[in-house]
Amino acid sequence: QVQLVESGGGLVRPGGSLRLSCAASPNIRDVNIMGWYRQAPGKERRLVAQFTTGGINYADAVKNRFTISRDNGQNAVHLQINSLKPEDTAVYYCTGTYSGGRLWGQGTQVTVSS
Repeated sequence: QVQLVESGGGLVRPGGSLRLSCAASPNIRDVNIMGWYRQAPGKERRLVAQFTTGGINYADAVKNRFTISRDNGQNAVHLQINSLKPEDTAVYYCTGTYSGGRLWGQGTQVTVSS
């Protein structure tokens, strides 16, 4: 069974940085990792950043602070998150497609607190 696996979350102080990573397990080349969503406590899951046919789409709340990138050699996608704010606290999920279906990772917790 193909899964997406996130890593890199943690507890960080406001203004800090983290780098999240997502890869398929097993690492099958046909998996297309599309982007990242997040879900804060009591709120719905929302788009953070994703690759589109025209380039990259970022949520307004994270523009100029978050950067999504693709490592084609490893078939992985990273999310560099800088200048973290308490409101960035959420479970971050990566998502992709494989064999006509949609995949979601199990999520990685990012907590921003002093």
